[in-house]
Amino acid sequence: MKILFVLECANQPTNGTTATCIRFAKELEKKGHVVTMIGCDRIIGEKWHSYYGLPKYKYPFTDKLIVKDGMILCKLIYKTMLEALKGQDLVHLFLPFKLSNVFRLLAQEQGIACTTAFHIVPQNITGCMHLAKSKLINGILLYSFKRYLYNQVRYVHCPSQMSADLMIKHHFKNNVPCVISNGVIPFFKKLDGVKKPDAYKDKFVICMSGRLTDEKRQDLLIKAAARSKYNKNIQVILCGQGPNYDRLIRLTKKKKLANPIQIKFCKPEELREILNYIDLYIHASDYEIEGISCIEAITCGAVPLISDHKFCATKDFAIDKERCLFKHGSSKDLMKKIEWFIEHPDDIDDLKARYQEESKKYALSYQVDALEKMFFDAYSEQKEGKDLHSIKPRRKDKRLLKRIHRAMAKQEKHPEKVQKYYDPKRQG
Repeated sequence: MKILFVLECANQPTNGTTATCIRFAKELEKKGHVVTMIGCDRIIGEKWHSYYGLPKYKYPFTDKLIVKDGMILCKLIYKTMLEALKGQDLVHLFLPFKLSNVFRLLAQEQGIACTTAFHIVPQNITGCMHLAKSKLINGILLYSFKRYLYNQVRYVHCPSQMSADLMIKHHFKNNVPCVISNGVIPFFKKLDGVKKPDAYKDKFVICMSGRLTDEKRQDLLIKAAARSKYNKNIQVILCGQGPNYDRLIRLTKKKKLANPIQIKFCKPEELREILNYIDLYIHASDYEIEGISCIEAITCGAVPLISDHKFCATKDFAIDKERCLFKHGSSKDLMKKIEWFIEHPDDIDDLKARYQEESKKYALSYQVDALEKMFFDAYSEQKEGKDLHSIKPRRKDKRLLKRIHRAMAKQEKHPEKVQKYYDPKRQG
């Protein structure tokens, strides 16, 4: 099967959705499928072998801040998009934004099967604006996602049961939520003979992995460690990068963290080694659609301590709910749980063994089999004329297609204007 992955930030290796996209693509190609990607033309790191790049959309006034936070949108260049669509059997849409919806319309017009994914909750967007607690705005966003994209694509990849439940709760009646974990690659595993560095030999090492942003709540760990009676014995390591780097450094000084915090973006080999020798892994995020970084830590033999927020799907990984969950947003409760682990080292060893056994079911190979089945189901329905677009066509989509074709004709008539979008200086 020829599959096209549509993801604006397919070139951002620090983004969790991008990592999932690349992992699935590699595994699907091992199974004999041909995977093509389309996204922003600014490539960071190694470029996917079959990749179509679109110029980055420049946000007015706030472009640097938003891009630094990992949010990228693309300008629509229809010639490139149609070239990417040519000969494809299925299009998989990762995010409910304009690029995905236009690809959905073009694919369905050409009789190409479509699937999508529920990789983002409204709080991932409103959290950046400090409006994550607004039920009104979050509700409007979720309704917009449903009306804009999901209502016309039957099969939806849900990385966790929480995301599937959210769709059911908010009446995504036209959809079939397929709960498929993003999976862990075999690279992350328990290694023999890995010991703590000499500098941390007598320390209780605690780690968090992920982007340095507000929603990940690295600040809670810093506050909890600083106020603990074991402050001098705790070593905090943050693996990641992001806009909050300077803020977190200032916070460690303000709260008087005893041992200098380690904040760094790690290569996979270094991250795996760290996860193998740490004493405790913290996942403090309030809003998480799955939390693949936590599963990576578990497969490397770490014990997790996870936020119990209702929009944090990662809490479902906790085996011992009493010991391995803490009250979301509470540095005091997090501190108490950390102190309990420091005082009970034997319990940590027992939990490590249990978590490592539990992690086997999240192996990437199992999840790719389930994703492949979803793709085949969508492809079969489209061929039989049983997909949502055939059963319930919308007049709204016909109007949007007319606009798209007008925009196509305009771009063909003025190719010099399209070329300007690819100018790096213009993109900023």
